[in-house]
Amino acid sequence: MRFLHTMLRVRDLDAALAFWCAALGFVETRRSVVEAGRFTLVFLRAPADGPGGAEIELTFNWDQVDAYDGGRNFGHVAVAVDDIYAACARLQDHGVTILRPPRDGRMAFVRSPDAQSVELLQRGGALAPAEPWLSMGNTGTW
Repeated sequence: MRFLHTMLRVRDLDAALAFWCAALGFVETRRSVVEAGRFTLVFLRAPADGPGGAEIELTFNWDQVDAYDGGRNFGHVAVAVDDIYAACARLQDHGVTILRPPRDGRMAFVRSPDAQSVELLQRGGALAPAEPWLSMGNTGTW
């Protein structure tokens, strides 16, 4: 398993970048502007981590007016796994509910005992869709 990123929602992207980059010294590694979804993703890395190191993902939802509450501004921790189906089966074996099953062979979500959301991402390309995941619905929120 490899730690990938932590997502944080931000209301003011410029202020967030001033804090994370100018004040703390993170560097922007990539940016994705999604006009259809009306959001921008900015990925930051600590310089000492070097290329491929864990990142912070700032998510700026263009239409957000109100301040985020404590549970909404933190998004999720993401990890890459070698086999998403095996990882989800192992989590289930430990009593963890798969909230967003890997129907696409690529992504799933679970929550920690303290309700932090964890995204599992298939390393490399998506696996072929397979049961029981393909037919499994979402449970709760993540």
